Amino acid sequence: MHLQPHLTRPGQTGRGRIGRYETGSHQISRRGLLKAAGTAAGAVGVAAALPAAPAAAVGYAHPGLLHTGADLARMAAKVKAGAAPYTAGYARLTANRHAQSGWTANPQATVYRGSGSPQNYTILYNDLHAAYQNGLRFHVSGESAYADTAVAILNAWSAKLTSLAGSADRFLAAGLYGYQAANAAELVRDHAGFELERFRMMLTTVFSPLSESFLVGHNGAVITNYWPNWDLTAMACVLATGIFCDDGARVEQAVEYFKSGSGLGAVRKAIPVVHDDGLAEWLEAGRDQGHALLGVGLMGTFCEMAWNQGIDLYGYDDNRFLKGAQYVAKWSLGGDVAYTANTRAKGAVGGWSGSETASGAAGVDPAMTRPIWAMIANHYTKRRGLSASYLTRIAAQAGPEGGGGDYGPNSGGYDQLGFGTLAFTRDRSTTSAGGSSTGPSPSVSSSLSPSPSGAAPSDAAASGGSAAPSAPAAPTGTEAAAAKSGGLASTGSTDLVAWTAATGLTALAGGLLLLRRRGRPRDDAEGGTAGEAQ
Repeated sequence: MHLQPHLTRPGQTGRGRIGRYETGSHQISRRGLLKAAGTAAGAVGVAAALPAAPAAAVGYAHPGLLHTGADLARMAAKVKAGAAPYTAGYARLTANRHAQSGWTANPQATVYRGSGSPQNYTILYNDLHAAYQNGLRFHVSGESAYADTAVAILNAWSAKLTSLAGSADRFLAAGLYGYQAANAAELVRDHAGFELERFRMMLTTVFSPLSESFLVGHNGAVITNYWPNWDLTAMACVLATGIFCDDGARVEQAVEYFKSGSGLGAVRKAIPVVHDDGLAEWLEAGRDQGHALLGVGLMGTFCEMAWNQGIDLYGYDDNRFLKGAQYVAKWSLGGDVAYTANTRAKGAVGGWSGSETASGAAGVDPAMTRPIWAMIANHYTKRRGLSASYLTRIAAQAGPEGGGGDYGPNSGGYDQLGFGTLAFTRDRSTTSAGGSSTGPSPSVSSSLSPSPSGAAPSDAAASGGSAAPSAPAAPTGTEAAAAKSGGLASTGSTDLVAWTAATGLTALAGGLLLLRRRGRPRDDAEGGTAGEAQ
């Protein structure tokens, strides 16, 4: 089932929009239109979507997605100076086949992902990773051939791509490859020859509409049908598109969803239980290790992009993400972690229904990894000066981190852009958590608009939110693996973690989704905070 993400705007004035549409003398919120969109058949693409009105300039910092100008300058300076571990991280980049200036794009008019379609999405993600890696290599080396290659790849796709199609997995394609496309383009947005406005059009008419509609309608499914990662991919795409296109409405939609969205990707639902030891369980730990790692990487990506625009989600809700990331790190290292059994309702609204119960944390392979840890560990321990022993250990074990093409040939190896050792290693801040800071202040953190100057926070930022307790000592044994069971196509692509020895999820009889905090029922878990973000 497809969703119609936009409605035609009668009386379009041609004026820029920041969250409102003009219709005669009436103003209609963009979110209101998305709520009214409903479900409809057909793929979403340029041919089916109304071209977006020019977004008003709201002053977002550029470059300002995963990397700021200061970040890129730091990488170049450290590599030039021969500093470790930057040089090891850069060596992984230059050795990757995608990071070569001879890469030639193979753009497609329609990209298909999922069952029942001639899948060709591997072409897209390989080209996007090549564009990103060439762009990153350009900023470190200063050699324009790499920027020229990135520009050529991105221009080729924006000139040809018109739609994303397939099964429910088309939403994964929109989310994952939308945020990656925006990040690759952000590295060369000012480079000669880059077709900026055409690329903006592609993001706002091909990628973001699918992600926006998923956050509103969830493909016609009951709200808990999809695991958190589905929401997180969509959130990352909408946020990245909003920042890249200077569109405050999209940034607002994504950030508010993180805080109080209706689906399982909202932070208190993806991380539903905070335990007395300071760790917070990750909902998808009851599914399998590969998807839990994916979720941590996606939420970290989301928080980093927001941080670089002065919005502190890393510290939101008393550093909830830190506690969840520490939990997954400990578990992935082989440590025992608590898990509160929960049951998700599944099915289509007004159609078939069922349930699925996860009764414990799945088994893990301590050798399984994704390039996600350096970014998160460096934020909390270096920018914020907080204790995060499990993050520190797992980041050291995973380094130097590579990128797409270094973690297997299937889609799971391309879900993150990677190269965190090069990109996110930073010197420790001279201000500790709670001290003076040039990072997001409480007022900025609660706002969805950047500062008037559009300045991104500095690396010395120490934003609001209490420090999390130090993690307990060394990990112990592992939880028993849950038995794998089959699921419907609407629950995810089977090759997402095919490159690893992922374990399964538990499928038992069950009732309502039960979330607990420190052993007590959470009255608000599916109550007031569960509604549509306001």
